[in-house]
Amino acid sequence: MSNLAIISLLVAPSAIAKSESKPSYRPSPLSVSVSRIMTGTASVGDEGNELQREQWMFDAKGSLALNRQWSIGAGVGYDNLDYDWRSPSPKATLKDGTKTWDKIERYRASLSISYRPNKNWMFILAPKLQYAYADTASSSNAQSYGAVFSGMYRFDSGNMLGFGAAYLNDIDEVRTVPFIAVNWQLTEKLSLGNPFSAGFSGPAGLELSYQLSPDWNMGIGTSKRTNRFLIADDELTAEIEEWVAFTRVGWDISQSVSLSAYGGYFFNGELELNPQHCKEAIDNQGAAALDVTVRF
Repeated sequence: MSNLAIISLLVAPSAIAKSESKPSYRPSPLSVSVSRIMTGTASVGDEGNELQREQWMFDAKGSLALNRQWSIGAGVGYDNLDYDWRSPSPKATLKDGTKTWDKIERYRASLSISYRPNKNWMFILAPKLQYAYADTASSSNAQSYGAVFSGMYRFDSGNMLGFGAAYLNDIDEVRTVPFIAVNWQLTEKLSLGNPFSAGFSGPAGLELSYQLSPDWNMGIGTSKRTNRFLIADDELTAEIEEWVAFTRVGWDISQSVSLSAYGGYFFNGELELNPQHCKEAIDNQGAAALDVTVRF
């Protein structure tokens, strides 16, 4: 569940968490993931409009250790979001008369630099670039950029805790998003971690996960999600902000392939049109998602 992410949902459990549960596992330098996200139908505003969303997400990530202290990484992604509007009128319009859109495309790219000055501390700097626009607009004015910085401390127990902030120059808006970075083994099978990557979609969120067996795990989590995109070439933007709570069941089919299924619930949602600052409430709705990740 943006960028819905139930799920920018849906990012598979972290490599750090996997290495704790499977001592023989080694993080792979390259991974590719495909996610499918669907939400239920929700009423939007007071004009009788209803909205149902579906989303495909494609991601490729790679990393390379330069030495014991420095490592670099890169990632690219593409998202395709379908917006199915239903309205009493022939063409759905929002409260201020803005026409609705049918599809959103989002292209993402990021770099990361990690530095470990000693066995306890790790610092990460990750510049990000994104283009997000509806079929009613072009990509020329849909650019967003920013950077995420985080610092984590590794305790002698192996648990990690830290803080970070994302500086985001989003479409026609600049914002700073703080977040907590955590990978904490509470018991032999129970752990607390971040299900998402902090960025344009919002903070990293929190997930409590349980290792059912060497190959099966489950979790529950929540996070605030934000999707901002261009809907007209005159810098008219739409932003959907909402909270998501989810449950997850994960299956490590092999050391290279993992599958995660999600059931989620979006609540306290709001659609804002800018620069008019016109806001429409979005009713709560259920969601489901499936993620497949392959590591090389």
